Amino acid sequence: MAKKHHFNDFIPYGKQSIDDKDIDSVISVLKSDYLTQGPVLKRFEQAFCDFTGANFGVAVSNATAALHVACLALGVSKGDSVWTSPNSFIASANCARFCGADVDFVDIDSNTYNLCSIKLEQKLLQAKLDGCLPKVVIPVHFAGHPCNMSRIYELSKIYHFSIIEDASHAVGAKYKDKPIGYCEFSDICIFSFHPVKIITSGEGGLALTNSARLEKAMRSYACHGIERSSDDLIEQEQGDWYYEQQHLGFNYRMTELQAALGLSQLEKVNSFVKKRHQLFEQYKYLLKDLDIHLPNLENDSYSSLHLYPILLSERLTSEKKWIFSELRRQGIGVQTHYIPIHTQPYYQALGFAWGDFPQAENYYQRSISLPMYSDLTLHEQTHVVNIFREILEQVKNELKGAI
Repeated sequence: MAKKHHFNDFIPYGKQSIDDKDIDSVISVLKSDYLTQGPVLKRFEQAFCDFTGANFGVAVSNATAALHVACLALGVSKGDSVWTSPNSFIASANCARFCGADVDFVDIDSNTYNLCSIKLEQKLLQAKLDGCLPKVVIPVHFAGHPCNMSRIYELSKIYHFSIIEDASHAVGAKYKDKPIGYCEFSDICIFSFHPVKIITSGEGGLALTNSARLEKAMRSYACHGIERSSDDLIEQEQGDWYYEQQHLGFNYRMTELQAALGLSQLEKVNSFVKKRHQLFEQYKYLLKDLDIHLPNLENDSYSSLHLYPILLSERLTSEKKWIFSELRRQGIGVQTHYIPIHTQPYYQALGFAWGDFPQAENYYQRSISLPMYSDLTLHEQTHVVNIFREILEQVKNELKGAI
């Protein structure tokens, strides 16, 4: 067995970066008159519009809620079909199921690990012949790497589907020199502010759009289905206290505390992403001679580098479980992103099975996410690589001995 290295702390695959300014921003809200539904939330939404160039922002309790209200605003319901990537967290598909819709998947590109636009076109062609085109497609910017949005958008005009960008990983990323969230190639774009993401609000999510109609619908669905504006009321002769629940909605509101933390964090997003790019280049140098495949960056994109997933070579694939466990045992908090959604028991009960999306499955069987976060030091990163190197060397020697 590889010798265990002593290190001060367990090194996670990702974590938040919180400073005194962030803490002070939350304390300021605690001392204010509003803990929820106050002025800081409006400032947070506007700051994200200013940052991305989108016209409207709706902040909610988490990105799953944002995906749900986005589907509702686009009219997703029973009898509809929503397509997404199998290489994502389950929320990218569950949001459609919340609406009663069917879900299907498009296999990934073996270079980017994103939903493959070529496979999407092939699947759309067949779906048109079968009379079962999707109402919405949800491309996922996996690990912060933007999808081929211009091509997906072109296909949406041919096959008449709406687009929700799941940009949970991609705060601070750019596509064709414009910020992700600009919504040039989508109807709605979703961000996540979970603690392991690029910036955090504790929990929290945001839906961006350039459509006033979609903004209004998402805001209503996130707040119980209630309308308060006098122009939108059915019964308009009531007093200033009056509101109407016009459809079934949810309590998905973001608090002032979350908004204050998110607003403070947003000021540092560019420096956070810049640090991640420095870590990316350092990993590239440190890992270059190992029997693994390193992640790629596309020329027309600027990734936010939320994750650093490596692929074990084909000959090491059978040893992934041991390699993963040994890294964890030695204090390296690796993770796998993701177990393909279609292989989860819930989705297998809906008719999906192993073998349906082979590229996503091959990626899953070989992938390990190494630590990647803005506070990761060079010393810690070098330690991660040294441990990884020792473990791979041991596996290599054992495989040689077995021949």
